[in-house]
Amino acid sequence: MYSLILQNIERHVQLTDDEQVYFTSLLQLKKVKRRQLLIPAGEPCRFEYFVIKGCLKQYYLDNNGQEHILMFAPEDWWVGDMYSFVYNKPALTTVEAIEDTEVLALDRKRFDDLVLTVPKFERFFRILLQRAFVANQRRIIESMSLSGAERYENFIAQYPSLEQRLPQRLVAYYLGITPESLSRIKAASAKKRR
Repeated sequence: MYSLILQNIERHVQLTDDEQVYFTSLLQLKKVKRRQLLIPAGEPCRFEYFVIKGCLKQYYLDNNGQEHILMFAPEDWWVGDMYSFVYNKPALTTVEAIEDTEVLALDRKRFDDLVLTVPKFERFFRILLQRAFVANQRRIIESMSLSGAERYENFIAQYPSLEQRLPQRLVAYYLGITPESLSRIKAASAKKRR
């Protein structure tokens, strides 16, 4: 159950056996069914989550009820509402299961204890936050400067195996285009490859 999360961590920091045992003792396994909310907007997010099986989407619902997908979190991804987790405020976003999903959850108190007890985790989570910041910055720039077709190609590059698992409307919402536009883009892309 812990092999995937330990591999994820070991890409950035090396843990001793004792550190691995301590870290895994802090985690809780949670299972969420398809369409179940892991983090509802408006409620406090008290956990950071690591996906070991399944897929989640994180989205913002605007005043018109339009869903804006910020990210997908398949296996080997971390997800949470960072604003809520850090400031102990209501979550700005919703995290919902696209598939039946299993996550390992780390609550705020245990998170704080972990980074004090094993300083390597301070470095690990700093690296995660830096990478998330860069990815978000890149995504904002792409949304302002690239066409829908270019954003689709970048999506395929970022999530190579995920498109087959997702309904087309979710991919379209992530790209900021209509499902009909995505159909045209995919048809044109397939025609080019022939």
